[in-house]
Amino acid sequence: MCNTNDLDIKAKFIRGFADKTRLQILQCRMDGEKTVSEIVEIINGNLSNIPQHLNFLKGCGIILGKQEGKYIYDSLRNTQIEQLLKMFDVVFHEVQNKVASCDKYETSNL
Repeated sequence: MCNTNDLDIKAKFIRGFADKTRLQILQCRMDGEKTVSEIVEIINGNLSNIPQHLNFLKGCGIILGKQEGKYIYDSLRNTQIEQLLKMFDVVFHEVQNKVASCDKYETSNL
């Protein structure tokens, strides 16, 4: 039987990946730890909202932060997260044309 609480938590975890900026952050983390400044530079992001996205990713258990002196280095939690990101790419390449042509659900609250 499906445990509703488990499904709610799983949905929250998946939402961690459901944002373009967070995906950019995760992609640039795949080659190692980065500071906030490095992330902002790599993804050409906005220093005012990157920390919010990092906190979201940390709260969802997707990344970890390690403090060294005055810097915090964030990295993917484990190799399984990296494998999941790679699997997203594999599946996406198979369905990207369908996804690109699907505009039914972009603004829907489904």
